[in-house]
Amino acid sequence: MDRINRLIATVLLLQRKKRLRAEDIAAYFGTSSRTVYRDIDALCEAGVPIAGEAGYGYSLQGEHLAPVMFTEEEAGSLLMGAEFVRHLTDVSLQQHLQSALVKVQSVLPSDKREHFERMQSSVSVFTRPAAFQEHLGNDMLSTLQQAIASRLVVRIAYENRQAGASERLVEPLHLVYYGNHWHVIAYCRLRKEIRDFRLDRVLNLAMQDEHFTPHETFSLTDFFAQQYELREPHEVRVEVSSDALRIIAAQKYYYGFVQEESLAHGAILTFVVPSLQWIMRWLLSFGAYITILSPPELRVMFAQEVRAIALRQMNGLSNVSNTSLSGNVE
Repeated sequence: MDRINRLIATVLLLQRKKRLRAEDIAAYFGTSSRTVYRDIDALCEAGVPIAGEAGYGYSLQGEHLAPVMFTEEEAGSLLMGAEFVRHLTDVSLQQHLQSALVKVQSVLPSDKREHFERMQSSVSVFTRPAAFQEHLGNDMLSTLQQAIASRLVVRIAYENRQAGASERLVEPLHLVYYGNHWHVIAYCRLRKEIRDFRLDRVLNLAMQDEHFTPHETFSLTDFFAQQYELREPHEVRVEVSSDALRIIAAQKYYYGFVQEESLAHGAILTFVVPSLQWIMRWLLSFGAYITILSPPELRVMFAQEVRAIALRQMNGLSNVSNTSLSGNVE
């Protein structure tokens, strides 16, 4: 590692650690303590606020950020992720994103900035008319991020599918995006259990000054697995034309595929699923290439959804309804 990169890495190291001795820094970089002393002197002369105390080591004063260098590949990855953030988050996070991109661009060498701008203009994400863009507050995701990190209780006004609007205190644990919606998984003090709240149903929220005890045993994977276990599984039989078989073959195991019966012009596939609505969204994407054989209630649901989609398209809309993975969604 050359000296310039070592100096940058030293500042980054001091940012991560509250205090480091010269010998600790020397061991990290494989240099001598004398080299560390010279590096610290050089950083101080450059204006980096490093304080040293005999017997205790060095610490970074204030919130000084070191210059960060990006490769073209790293910058491209950031741009790709940024485009998703731009379309799938609220106004507050979008503003933070824009500020971060300006900073990324500012640390790129001048000859790379034009290349960066070309990469930025060549990436686009097209989504359905998303409900969260219409219903999420300007800073809902940012507020929940802060509440989760700080373990602060949040008061929400929530519109339940069955019971209407209600106000409750929740202890937010995890933000998750699925089914074309943002959700917050939180301990609900009203229900006295961990619940799944869709954010487009949150009418308003406010972070409280009360800290909650960490839920050390909480696991998002275990939470969703438990919701599946609580459901009675459904057997679904679908006739698929040969034109769609190849596409379905690449995805069928994700949807609980268990058996295939070959036909002259396709196949009959059998699935075992925890939710009919969940597999229906997938089957809808194949349109006339599939015929639902059983169960009867899925045939009815499928026909109703097709009619609803046609009606929305006639009204200039194309947003297919989404349901939740979790049976505990409010």
